Amino acid sequence: MKKLLIVCVLAAVGGYVLLKDTPEIKNLNNPGQTIVAFGDSLTAGYGAPKGSSYPDFLARKLGRDVVNLGLTGETAVHAPSRLPEVLAQKPYMVLIEFGANDHLRGMSQAAAVSAVGKIVDAVQQAGAVAVVVDTGGPGMDKYTRDYKQLAREKGAVFVPGILKGIFYKPKYKSDRVHPNADGYEIVAKRVYQKIKPYVK
Repeated sequence: MKKLLIVCVLAAVGGYVLLKDTPEIKNLNNPGQTIVAFGDSLTAGYGAPKGSSYPDFLARKLGRDVVNLGLTGETAVHAPSRLPEVLAQKPYMVLIEFGANDHLRGMSQAAAVSAVGKIVDAVQQAGAVAVVVDTGGPGMDKYTRDYKQLAREKGAVFVPGILKGIFYKPKYKSDRVHPNADGYEIVAKRVYQKIKPYVK
């Protein structure tokens, strides 16, 4: 009986810790319908044939349209200037993928993370679910850490390391940086797994 009591207490404590460790996602069940993918070349699908970007593959998995607002070469710091275009879609959910270009150009990581935070705030203030999509490329471990913390603090969904296991495999690459169609399909699967519980 005593052992059973101890097991029950430990289970209760474990459940509490698990719930406490899981952030509450803001704006679930909002009236929006559109899913918007907002990012740089990794969102735009650079290096792959038309119809083979990760938002294209994601749309097929979800069975619904995903608006692709990826822009090749864009940095996190400059991305907020395109927020009116994103919010004009009246989105249910916005997938936010930035930081790789800031890193490659040696720009301030703090400024990039701050800009992504501003994008998350704007998306949430518009009533949509914000999703922080982390690149996870070489040398970007600190971005992963900061984005994970940012998502937790703001009640956003977090998708870690979309390029993990892809970056160093030529069969999934179109050039030194970008995935090919097979690589983007893997990225879409990773994003899908993380957002599926929150898509109505």
